[in-house]
Amino acid sequence: MEKQTIPAEVRTLRGKGPARQLRMKGKIPAVLYGPGGETEVITVDPVALSKSLTGPHHKNQLLELEIGGSKQLATIKDLDVHPVTRVIRHADFYRVSLEATALYHVPLRATGRSKGVVKGGELRVLFRTLPVRVTPDKVPAEIVINVENVDMLESVRVSDIKLEDGEIELAADRAVLMVTGERKKVAEEEPAPGAPAAAAAKPAAAAAKPAGKK
Repeated sequence: MEKQTIPAEVRTLRGKGPARQLRMKGKIPAVLYGPGGETEVITVDPVALSKSLTGPHHKNQLLELEIGGSKQLATIKDLDVHPVTRVIRHADFYRVSLEATALYHVPLRATGRSKGVVKGGELRVLFRTLPVRVTPDKVPAEIVINVENVDMLESVRVSDIKLEDGEIELAADRAVLMVTGERKKVAEEEPAPGAPAAAAAKPAAAAAKPAGKK
């Protein structure tokens, strides 16, 4: 994975007021923390940050923050995004090292048309991401599993997933189900209008017959 550079500046003022003023000036308030250094309160360029998120690795993208002449490797730990405009309001960066592994949640994608679906069943992907432990420059953009051989009532577990890169370690319980093939649920037929009333009328009519008559 190629790292992307993001210009950053140290900021001295904290709080909602100064953060709001920074956003009005076209900057995003942020914080950098993690092993190998002190927590730093910074601002970053919104264009560069947004560009890093459009790549295939999204939040797992390896970044190089340029702060006051120094360069520090980091990944995005958290983003505060406006619920309506989707504008980034704050960013948390986590300091990383190319020599140390860390935990990343990588998108999981199923490919192929399963045997169960061909027979009229359904395929359920139970998880959208898979946790892996790896160095920040080796994080895969996604993990792809072929489900063509998954029949109805069959499943794919974490233990069935094979990663080509031997430096990537799966960090999930190997017995956990990731994909299952199921029979398609058939909706119960609703009774035709008037049917319940007609059915209820039969016992009532039988009860109304005079005793001794058949």
